[in-house]
Amino acid sequence: MGLKILEEDEELNPMLSVINLIDVLLVFIATLLIIIVNNPLNPYSQDDVTVIKNLGQANMEMIIKKGEKIDRYKASDTVGKGEGGKAGVA
Repeated sequence: MGLKILEEDEELNPMLSVINLIDVLLVFIATLLIIIVNNPLNPYSQDDVTVIKNLGQANMEMIIKKGEKIDRYKASDTVGKGEGGKAGVA
């Protein structure tokens, strides 16, 4: 005599699995957005950031972000040599 919706078996309703997949995708998208916002080189941030990467023994790369301008400098393994390049506007 009660509601038939409450008595329906969950295994027989294929829409429940589709709804669960949509829930998982929403959580995945939210996680990606949080990662992008927390990234120091976030393209939507106007902060000034300097990132120094150690690529190996004497190889290093320095990325400087001032507003929307990004400069990259890469050192080689020999003293006094390296290449500094300017990246385009992010």
